[in-house]
Amino acid sequence: MQTVHSLDPLRKEVARLRETGTLALVPTMGALHEGHLTLVREARARAAHVAVSIFVNPLQFGAGEDLDAYPRQLERDCALLAAEGVDLVWAPGVDAMYPQGFSTNISVSGVSEGLCGAQRPGHFDGVATVVCKLFHQVLPDVALFGEKDWQQLAVIRRMARDLDLTRPHAGDIIGVATVREADGLAMSSRNAYLTPRERTQAASLPAAMKTAISAIEAGEDVAAAIASLEAGLVAGGFASVDYVRLCDAESLAPLERRSARPMRLLAAARIGKARLIDNMAVAPAAC
Repeated sequence: MQTVHSLDPLRKEVARLRETGTLALVPTMGALHEGHLTLVREARARAAHVAVSIFVNPLQFGAGEDLDAYPRQLERDCALLAAEGVDLVWAPGVDAMYPQGFSTNISVSGVSEGLCGAQRPGHFDGVATVVCKLFHQVLPDVALFGEKDWQQLAVIRRMARDLDLTRPHAGDIIGVATVREADGLAMSSRNAYLTPRERTQAASLPAAMKTAISAIEAGEDVAAAIASLEAGLVAGGFASVDYVRLCDAESLAPLERRSARPMRLLAAARIGKARLIDNMAVAPAAC
């Protein structure tokens, strides 16, 4: 496995790998867990070679967020990736990714504007900008992202369609199902911020979401189901709820009732030092 930190060796290594087959990219911010490794395994099943990027992207952190505290453990991460048979790790510094004078920003309207976009202004501009750069740097045939960040996935797919990207095409941006702990909590690097008591309480998020989905699918009023979910989270130990929304799975337009189209229930809530997000599918209504 090669680990590179600047563009010239990256381009040489990408060209070498592409001579002997297809290339998949798994973008990450490091602090890898089983969710990331699941993406790597899926990438290996889809391409001859796998590249993983590790970059804590300052553009997607707002004022007062956890940029400085975000865990950075490159040596450990590289050991995990080597064991999974990864071919290339792209681990640039901030100066390599955003050289002096950098002034370009990619903004994706619509899908980026609600949910986490409303709570974290500028966040998805930072995501779209860095992912577009990663795509141009690595030129992957396929890229894989976890479905836990459903809005992020929607933003990246919209960007790829709108900009007519070819490596990868929008259709080759693959969402991989959320990997969960035994109690249902979605795996996240930010789970490390939780105390043992908070970690136990955090499991009320997926549990309450499943209860709400069952109610919605049984015909209960969507607003009532969401109100019960939010009250359950606060009762379960969450300090606050940023949002809970039933949305169209592709456009992320909010829904007041079940649709015949694919839907997702999306939530974000705060507990201790962590802001946790999750989403789950909701069965479409019968036509």
